[in-house]
Amino acid sequence: MRSIQVIETRGHSLRVCVDREPEQEGRPALWPSVGEYPIYDPFLYTTMTTDDERNERFRAALSQLAPDKRILDIGTGQDLLWAREGLRAGARHALAIEVIEDAFHKAAANLPSFDPQDRITLLLGQSTDLQFAPRADVCVAEIIGSLAGAEGAAAVLTDARNRHLEPGGLVVPHRAVTLAAAVRLADLLPEQPVAFAEASLPYLRSIFDWHGTPFDVRLRVENPSVGALLSQGVPVEVLDFNGDLRTEQRTTTRIAIMRPGHMDGVLTWLNLWCLPDEEPLDALHMKTNWATIYLPLFEDSVPVAAGDVLELTFAATLCDDGLHPDYHLSADLHTADGQQHHATLASPHHGGSFRAHTIYQALFPTR
Repeated sequence: MRSIQVIETRGHSLRVCVDREPEQEGRPALWPSVGEYPIYDPFLYTTMTTDDERNERFRAALSQLAPDKRILDIGTGQDLLWAREGLRAGARHALAIEVIEDAFHKAAANLPSFDPQDRITLLLGQSTDLQFAPRADVCVAEIIGSLAGAEGAAAVLTDARNRHLEPGGLVVPHRAVTLAAAVRLADLLPEQPVAFAEASLPYLRSIFDWHGTPFDVRLRVENPSVGALLSQGVPVEVLDFNGDLRTEQRTTTRIAIMRPGHMDGVLTWLNLWCLPDEEPLDALHMKTNWATIYLPLFEDSVPVAAGDVLELTFAATLCDDGLHPDYHLSADLHTADGQQHHATLASPHHGGSFRAHTIYQALFPTR
């Protein structure tokens, strides 16, 4: 059931289109993307610590790489999860870093209950600002976004490799890739309104409060209808954490439409490898805390048919904090009848336009 609710954020009263149906297992839901922002709470931490698809892969990597090594856990969270798991895997010492002050203080309060606590050193701050010695042998960092680089992994882990790891040191995870496929947003949410889940409103408010003003947040789609995809997924962002890791990148690719339908944007999702030769975690087809991200392109949906081609340019450039990427998309849809449809999208980490696209005008109505 669709309704309009008002949220207050730093002097702004915003009308928000809300789906009031309670969230259910497997039911699609629309949220703002939250992982990029320092607004974590116990619920968000619990969704990560109980993510078996993710945790099994990280544990397997640590079991191979951590024994008798010094490990660095960047973004350790209130539970110091990977610092503790590294010690269980046989690491000599774990240095755990947390930038969110509330999470740091909770981690510090939890530390005495861990045995042996003297093998974990906990630091508050951004890893790119901290200096310490000796260097670590292995860096484990769960700062991967639903868009692979959205949480600043490329910049943070490039710095970690340069300043915090011994020569030849390794990073967990090994690789992260963002895939994109052509879709229409309404088809990802079948038989329900295109509206934010009611449970997501506190997080939407927190993002706007953190920034100070509203902006067009990235749209997280939980449990999307996989049958809505009009094409296969193609890589648009590649992060090789133990290889050629680039803090900025630009990729142009051709996406072939496979069946008739309507499209207005692309759905992106994560593939993640913690070890080079393992089966990747696939956030579209596996149950995990990483969700898909819908990026709008065309103001109105465009009819497509099998054989049509979407030429998509996907670029990531560092925003003003030097860590998080702004994403820029440019698309040309070539249809079989000779028509060409062009669209662009700027999706900054923060700031930028508000209500610039029709989807955001519908999600944040003025009346």
